[in-house]
Amino acid sequence: MSHVEHSPKTPPPTTSRLTRRTFAAGLVGAAAAVPLGAAPAHAAGPTPSTTRWARRAATSYAALRTYFAADHGLYREQYPVGPDDRPYSYEWPFSQAHVAALDLSGMAGVGARYRDALSDHRRAQQLYWKQAGSTGLPGFASYVTPPHGDGGDFFYDDNEWVALADLQHNAMYRDRGSVAQARQLFDLVVSGWDTDESHAAPGGVFWTQAPWSSDRNTVSNMPGAQIGLRLHQLTGRPSDLEWSLRMYRWTNQYLQRPDGLYHDHLDLLGTVEKTIWSYNQGVPVSVNALLSAITGERHYLDEAVRIADAAADFYGQAEGNRTRLDAQPPFFNSIYFKNLLRLESITGGQRHRRAMEEYAERTWDTRRDPRTGLFSFGEDAEVAGRTQMIEQAAMVQILAVLGWSPDRHRLLY
Repeated sequence: MSHVEHSPKTPPPTTSRLTRRTFAAGLVGAAAAVPLGAAPAHAAGPTPSTTRWARRAATSYAALRTYFAADHGLYREQYPVGPDDRPYSYEWPFSQAHVAALDLSGMAGVGARYRDALSDHRRAQQLYWKQAGSTGLPGFASYVTPPHGDGGDFFYDDNEWVALADLQHNAMYRDRGSVAQARQLFDLVVSGWDTDESHAAPGGVFWTQAPWSSDRNTVSNMPGAQIGLRLHQLTGRPSDLEWSLRMYRWTNQYLQRPDGLYHDHLDLLGTVEKTIWSYNQGVPVSVNALLSAITGERHYLDEAVRIADAAADFYGQAEGNRTRLDAQPPFFNSIYFKNLLRLESITGGQRHRRAMEEYAERTWDTRRDPRTGLFSFGEDAEVAGRTQMIEQAAMVQILAVLGWSPDRHRLLY
């Protein structure tokens, strides 16, 4: 089950042997989140390359605002608006517009222009906040809450993307409130752990609290591990590392292929859904890099490189007149690429950035309507001339991050 279907809404391991020794000072420095209260990371000035991408990001963001903006700082789900569309987008698409504003604010030379827009998105994000879900903890509902909407179920991955945006916001702007919210959301994710030992492949974080699904997904576990590791770097709390390792090991045991790539999910009978989505490959790359920085164990970094290379090889294969990567939703590819850029901020190299630039160039040329600035994906979208808001937001993210100075890619979630 993937987010393609998502918008309509259909004892912890010990860490006694883990140390925080540094096997390479540069690795830990590059992979670690910036401590609270530290001075902002130095950013190099714009270059001709970053300026070009930043201009494209600005144009694409202007189209996002022109065609999708609604009242209260929210967005509509798609353009043109359908007869049965709700007034506002679901939370998962909104969160990606929020992240787009965050990424715009990091662009070399021009990011400061988007600080007010980022603040507006952070305020509007709270319109999805719900005081308690089925586990009794607060989080973000799948739709805006009263008085603007009727709320909805909690999806753990929806909440994880917001928590990771919070942690990126803190890394960029030193904001304790963002860390506090990420803590609340991590507690929510932990509460979604499957504790029924009678289930096939017992354990794992469920995808959603909605009663119609009991799947446990790569995307509900690996981002959870990523949040816990970032929080552990900031606070040193042992339980964050323990829970992250628990999520990491469960996902590797039940959903990772021998070549390093990850299946999507499994159900309570142990049946595995084997689709290889791009975002499910990107997040484990950062999880392994973070584990290497925290534990000082090189094999985690080697595993991050192995997964990234396997994914690049897999998605680089041709399918008809396009690559497998082009067949992936752009909102999965934005997450995928940003995690690979973060790895290259540690290991060096340009393979993944070059692939990201090639994808962005190809998509700009073939999927964008120059009259509107809107991107459309899929054969049906081309026929109907319809763009999903989350698709536009994802392309803003990709273009904006290409407009960052590469020395700041370590701040990406």
